[in-house]
Amino acid sequence: MGVQFPMSCYTDLTMRFNTLILLSLTCVCLALAQTTYDDCCLKYVKMLGRSTQRHAVAYRLQVPDGGCNIPAVIFTMKRGREFCANPKDKWVTVLRKKIDRGPRGHKKLMKHDQPYRG
Repeated sequence: MGVQFPMSCYTDLTMRFNTLILLSLTCVCLALAQTTYDDCCLKYVKMLGRSTQRHAVAYRLQVPDGGCNIPAVIFTMKRGREFCANPKDKWVTVLRKKIDRGPRGHKKLMKHDQPYRG
């Protein structure tokens, strides 16, 4: 016959196992919670210089919900750098409109291909 353990030993092992599982789940939940925070703007730039504004290619809006505390317009530059701006500032509205219009194309003067008839 095999060795028999007292019932209290099984209860002790079950309690330790349950505690270990609960601790593991807690660690996983905390790790996941830390990685789900948004990348939020915490303050605004006062102004972007004209040369910097010319490099703005896109923007997105940040709304104050969840982890983000302030409303913001996040401008993305050609090389990926981002700037946070106050959506109430006039220059922000102007720059957003420029981006929405898209790049201005230069009209090329086309020469007529038809021969001169004189």
